[in-house]
Amino acid sequence: MKYICKKCNHYEEATTLKSKCDCGGLWKLDFNPPIFNLDLVDKSTWGIFRYRAFMPIEDNTWESITLGEGMSPIVSFDDDLMLKMDYFMPTLSFKDRGAAMLISHCKSIGVDSVVQDSSGNAGNSIAAYCAKAGIDCEIFVPEGTCPKKIDMIKAHNARVNIVKGSRDHCADVCREEVDKKGKYYANHVYNPFFYEGTKTYIYEVYEQLGKIPHNIFIPLGNGTLFIGVIKGLEELKLSGLIKEMPNIIAVQSQNCDPFVKAVLKGDKKPPVVKPSYTMAEGIAIGDPKRGIEILEYIYKYNVDVITAPEDQILKARQILSSRGIYCEHTTAATYAAYIKYCEINGKIKDTLIPMCGAGLKSDH
Repeated sequence: MKYICKKCNHYEEATTLKSKCDCGGLWKLDFNPPIFNLDLVDKSTWGIFRYRAFMPIEDNTWESITLGEGMSPIVSFDDDLMLKMDYFMPTLSFKDRGAAMLISHCKSIGVDSVVQDSSGNAGNSIAAYCAKAGIDCEIFVPEGTCPKKIDMIKAHNARVNIVKGSRDHCADVCREEVDKKGKYYANHVYNPFFYEGTKTYIYEVYEQLGKIPHNIFIPLGNGTLFIGVIKGLEELKLSGLIKEMPNIIAVQSQNCDPFVKAVLKGDKKPPVVKPSYTMAEGIAIGDPKRGIEILEYIYKYNVDVITAPEDQILKARQILSSRGIYCEHTTAATYAAYIKYCEINGKIKDTLIPMCGAGLKSDH
């Protein structure tokens, strides 16, 4: 199995420790799964690895890494809206889908120490799966990260570095450390194995509902879930199980919206945005490193890109919690954007929103 550089088309073995191509381009994975077919799903495995026939897995390492991630329920919120409860995960966020896949890959190629930057949830996930795998782990987080997320990372025996400044600056500092010390960059943005885990979100939706909902909302910062969802949908479309792509609505923070700005101008590259404070810390990414790739998907599939009104996030969270759904602020921002979208466009039916992170993680 090989990586291919999106920028210069250079191929590199997927066993490489390089986080990116020598030209600076990010890796994509040269992997073509078989046509998606529910008959190939291992129903005896309860978790994302039931779909391993469609994942870039070459050995059984995953068996010693999995923490039971995936197979989150879909619940009806009202007649028009469904919620996929992805905070029902080992570390209480959807990031476990990608972390399980990525750390399985790391273990299988003999990586014994990793470094990663995160606003919290991805750091929790990588730390937990590294703990299961017996891999040394160091996480960089920006100042202002929820203390409870930091406590979770430390609980998994990972070292935590709190970096002053923005989330984007934190990533820069972490990447400098990677380059200096030559450690493996187990990053959810750079490493394409992560998206091979998050695409299982769509596999599950199809298996659970027997269809794909007409409207799918996705929070969009670095594109961790967005790219995975697109990959999954493309595979279902190629298989003939769905005839067309659903109406996809990507949600950005009102105070950090590079993709919204790019789409308004028809630009092929998002501008670098300096985020101002937002409760939606999980999507406060002013300089998304896969920005060009994400915009290509946005234009190809006519994805709507909208912002979550900052002053409605707490209200949206309260509405959800009053119905038994206790989610973190970034997740509530997606629901706030859904309400705003319906106010602008009228009520929409057959809609799915991911509940990406649990509420206790952002009570600060």
